[in-house]
Amino acid sequence: MSAILALALAQATAPAAAPMPTGDALVQTVEANDAALFWGFFEGCDPDAVAALLHPDFRMVHDLVGLAHDSAADIVEDSRRNCARRAPGGEPEGYKNRRLFVPGSRHVQKLGDWGVLEEGHHTFLEYQRVAPGSEERHWVQTGGGRYIHTWQWMPEEGRFRLLESLSLDHGPAPAYPPEQAG
Repeated sequence: MSAILALALAQATAPAAAPMPTGDALVQTVEANDAALFWGFFEGCDPDAVAALLHPDFRMVHDLVGLAHDSAADIVEDSRRNCARRAPGGEPEGYKNRRLFVPGSRHVQKLGDWGVLEEGHHTFLEYQRVAPGSEERHWVQTGGGRYIHTWQWMPEEGRFRLLESLSLDHGPAPAYPPEQAG
């Protein structure tokens, strides 16, 4: 009888598994995760904030380098090193970069109750000097690409974690302003 009572007490105190969001709530959750992820890795330079979004088995495959990261710990540590280099006295001291999502390019596909597939396009910018030796700087678009993310729903945690990132179609920034049609 005590084993049954212990089991019942354990079940009563265990956190309930949260259902995966659906509809607009699902899309809004993915959008918020996407924004936090890229802010932390780029402009915000806050790898610790990003760590909570990553699945421990995270991996990133990149079209220019192949397997770029084989774990959450690897990408967080790499980001931590890069952010430290930007600090006063670091090699690229004051370096800033930014990722901008291309509006209207996001596609979210539910994968049963397991998770979602997110696909979108983004551009990259760097805060560069207007001219060599000048202190004046401005944002310059340096390239763009496409990404596909697999977000796994973690019912015990009531949230998604990024399991895999495919980073594709990287290329130079398009000319701006665009050439006028003749």
